[in-house]
Amino acid sequence: MSRFRIATILASLSCTLLFTFGQPARADELQDISKLYKQGQNDKALERLESYLTNRPKDAQGPKIAQGRFLKGLILAEQGKNAEAIQIFTRLTEEYPELPEPYNNLAVLYASQGQYDKARHALEMAISTHPSYATAHENLGDIYAKMASQAYDKALQLDKGNAAAQTKLALVKELFSASGKTNRAPTKTSTPAAAPTPAAAPATAPAKPEAIKPVPTPAPSVAQPVPAPAPVPAKPAPTPKAVPATEQISNSDTESAVLKTLNGWANAWSSKNVGTYLSYYAKDFKVPGGSRASWEKERKNRVSRPKSIHVSIEAPRVTISDASHASVTFKQSYKSDTLESTTTKTIAMVKVGDKWLIQQERVGR
Repeated sequence: MSRFRIATILASLSCTLLFTFGQPARADELQDISKLYKQGQNDKALERLESYLTNRPKDAQGPKIAQGRFLKGLILAEQGKNAEAIQIFTRLTEEYPELPEPYNNLAVLYASQGQYDKARHALEMAISTHPSYATAHENLGDIYAKMASQAYDKALQLDKGNAAAQTKLALVKELFSASGKTNRAPTKTSTPAAAPTPAAAPATAPAKPEAIKPVPTPAPSVAQPVPAPAPVPAKPAPTPKAVPATEQISNSDTESAVLKTLNGWANAWSSKNVGTYLSYYAKDFKVPGGSRASWEKERKNRVSRPKSIHVSIEAPRVTISDASHASVTFKQSYKSDTLESTTTKTIAMVKVGDKWLIQQERVGR
């Protein structure tokens, strides 16, 4: 298992907003600051970066200076100023909730402090933003291993004779043994280097068990003729049952009602009507990590922060489970003044009274 990996560049921001270090004037200044950082001149790099961020033009708002702030967080983490780095990455997640890298780096810093539950939540946020973000998935696996180690250790404190827990704990610790017990300095690359993070040794590959060879069946000394099987009369194909007209109408009405809810939800999101948008979620909606209150607060920020939002639904397919449960899979196209994305999403719905409400939301089919 590898050590926790920190994101060293806002790749999503660069792709989405075409904001790179190659822009003229002030972007060149960022390149110079990055060179100082790579040369190990952290104090000088931070001094230049403070000036860069403080004296920026009034029109240099939001995404135009986000990369500089991200670099500042990396430098502070490199200097061991984790509290300040956490503050910077937290602010970036609040202002740019669609970016996964700040969430990932928050998780790495939390993990270095042993706050694995906070780290897990931050990584789940990164993955919910970008399900294909491999770094966050790898780090989440490391977090689960660390949390498992703590749980097995606690089990042994309560029951020292628990042989199963002893074996499992030994296996997990093997993943973090040897060089993983000490922090490694980040490797300097063409992008800002990673902050120091807890290291872990590569997992030792278990020896492959020898394949079990089949035991040959001894051939009979005299071949015996096998009688031909008696012919089995063919069964007539079952006649398909017609679906009653009333059931067809019922399913059609349910599908129409589900699609009406889906389109209303997308329209409320597009119009940035936060109250109406949240009203489409059932009381027992399965919140992806955290509490319902914190989830609603986060959604309010995501819906109200962009200047404009347009959400479109394409190729919806409704699956009806019963009279009060259904799901719909569709392609969602999201476009705002800061982000464009297209994902496949599946929403589970439940009928409450005469309304269909969202009970679960997930990316993928």
